[in-house]
Amino acid sequence: MKTESNNVYTFMNIGGALIAYAMLGGSLYYAPVDFSTKGYWAMGILLLTISLINTVKYRLDERNSEDRIAKLEAAKAENILAEYVVEKET
Repeated sequence: MKTESNNVYTFMNIGGALIAYAMLGGSLYYAPVDFSTKGYWAMGILLLTISLINTVKYRLDERNSEDRIAKLEAAKAENILAEYVVEKET
């Protein structure tokens, strides 16, 4: 169930992003300004997109790193506990 709902949210986000880019493209095409101004706007949109992708990637990497550290600490604690129990039984 969780994967299915994540797929729905992912699809909605991708659809929303595509609609937003289509609207931005339309506004660039129909804007009553010269071509160089449209170029600056397009560069701004591109750089904003790149920075958002990088932000999401770094946050995901940080979360994965924290999860790995938590799993290592849990495994270490479980190992210490298992050794303690074995020592007490002998």
